[in-house]
Amino acid sequence: MDAERIRTYLLTLPHAVETMQWGANLVFWVGDKTIGGKMFALVNLDRDDVRNKTSPVISYAAGPLRYSELLEIEGIIPAPYMARIYWVAVERWSIFRATEWEQQLSAAHTLTFNKLPPRTRAVLAMSPTRQKRLIADRKKLLAARAAAKLLDTEPYN
Repeated sequence: MDAERIRTYLLTLPHAVETMQWGANLVFWVGDKTIGGKMFALVNLDRDDVRNKTSPVISYAAGPLRYSELLEIEGIIPAPYMARIYWVAVERWSIFRATEWEQQLSAAHTLTFNKLPPRTRAVLAMSPTRQKRLIADRKKLLAARAAAKLLDTEPYN
């Protein structure tokens, strides 16, 4: 397994959306983050860099029931910054076979989907056209708020 095959699989899951954040990390969300979507997996694309051989290749939501069990597997560690919400980090792709990866990440997706607030689930239940329009409107609103906040914090000349 590798980052591209994982990406291809993750994007087949219902309502999965990807963003590039925090350097070269692909972050996968259940639902767009502008409507209250939540992260369920993070793939580290910097791993191919020689200097980053100690960083995990992927982190994902394990949930409180599977967290301790997964940490017993060599090569799986508590995810940096995310361990408190029961995320694990995997140090190499060979930890699981392809079907096991799909099971792990599907479980992370389901776990995260089940935690979404009712309002976000209602948006995800809308038709794709209506959903895209709502997301575009929401992004415009957030951009306008960010611009207004920036203007409020600029010093007066």
